[in-house]
This record gives sequence, C-alpha cells and structure tokens, in this order.
Amino acid sequence: MKYVRLRIAGEAFWGHLDGQQIHVLDQAPYWGGQPTGQQISLESATLLAPCEPSKIVAVGKNYHDHIKEFDAQIPERPILFMKPSTAIVDPNQPIVLPDQMISQRVDFEGELALVISKRASHIEASEAASYILGYTILNDVTARDVQKLDGQWTRAKGFDTFCPIGPIVTDEVDPSDLQLTTKVNGHTRQHESTAQLIWSIGELLAFITQAMTLLPGDVVTTGTPAGVGPLLPEDLVTVTIEGIGTLSNPVIAG
Repeated sequence: MKYVRLRIAGEAFWGHLDGQQIHVLDQAPYWGGQPTGQQISLESATLLAPCEPSKIVAVGKNYHDHIKEFDAQIPERPILFMKPSTAIVDPNQPIVLPDQMISQRVDFEGELALVISKRASHIEASEAASYILGYTILNDVTARDVQKLDGQWTRAKGFDTFCPIGPIVTDEVDPSDLQLTTKVNGHTRQHESTAQLIWSIGELLAFITQAMTLLPGDVVTTGTPAGVGPLLPEDLVTVTIEGIGTLSNPVIAG
C-alpha cells in the first residue's frame, strides 16, 4: 500500500494512493482509516509530510562510507539522537537557513526513513516488519558548525524546517537494497544503496525499543551515506529513493 497526507480546504487528511488517484481516508491508516468516497488526483493534491510523529528517532554513522568522512571509527552500537516534530517540513516547502550569526554551514543528509504503525516496545529484530507502516524519504538537515560547537546534536538537528519528509510512505519496497540519490541543483552529491547500512532496520528497531516506546506515526530514520555537503540560499535539494519517489525542497535564507 502507498499512503499520503494531503491538505483539503485547509485541513489535513490521509489518503491511499492508487496509481494517480488518492482515495481520502477518514483517519490515519494505523488507526484503521477507511475511504470516505472522496477522490483527488495526485497531480492536483498538495502533499504534506506523511507522518504525525510524537518523536523522530535518528541514527548517526550508519553507512561505512559516511564514517570515512568523519573519524573513520565504526561505533560499537547505533548512535541515536532525536529531532523534534516541529522540525518537519512538507515536500516542496522551503528549508529555512538560520541567521549566519547562528550557523554558517548547513548540510543536507538524504536518508531512508520509516513510519511506525503500532506501539513498539522491546521488540525483536525478526518481528520489526510488522511494526512498520511503510518507508519514506527524510532529509536530516544539519547545522554542521553548531553540531561541532555543541558536542552533541540536538540543536544542530532541531531547527524549524530541518526535517523534510515525504512525499509518500509505502510498504511496497524492500528496504535492504534501495538506491538513494541526493542532488543539489541537479548535481549528484550522494549515491548509495541501503545495502550498505551497518545496522539493518530490524536491528535498529530492536535497539531503539529497548530504550523507548515507539508510537503509531513515529518516524525512525536510518542514517545518511557519504557525500553530505552545504546548502545555500536559492538551492534546490532533492532526495530520490528507488520505489518511493523524490523529496524536493528549495532553500531560503532566514
């Protein structure tokens, strides 16, 4: 199944995407949403981030090639951090750079993410798939200089608009080997397969849920491959993942 969130007359709705038609649902699919009978063409729809998370749990240093860009030390266990839900920005909406007095280096980080379908606590890696509504695209925008200055990642990752997500969420892909490509102004900056993840999605969910309960609508994002780099005003950053689509966001100065 493929799902989207969309805006209709100023209100947000979930929908089931069937080809180029969206069948509007009466509530989120993880709450058992059913079709209302209303249909909207994908072309005419204004898509929103396909999630309503209480939290966004992210993973650092989960690709071998990305680690080489930094200290080349493979962590003994997954490195977790969180982004606030207020950082979410919808597809095609702008990433707003902080004032240069706060940050002078903001990077893109294209990632495969997933949306949780039911309450998950202390689960096994082998059962992780049954807790996943589907997979989507996330850009883990990061104020790199702030990250280095603070020594931890919350502020650098948490600015408003620093979490573009979308455009759809789908369970019709195999997350173990998907091609991920990030482009800035049409130039390829990242290109890697999710087969190069250090920790699999099942292993990540098992590790995360040993510490915290994941709720329906929560987002887990899986780390970024090599090639991260800066964004400037008037850039256009796109992240494409095979079988999911393309997440596109312009960049503007704050």
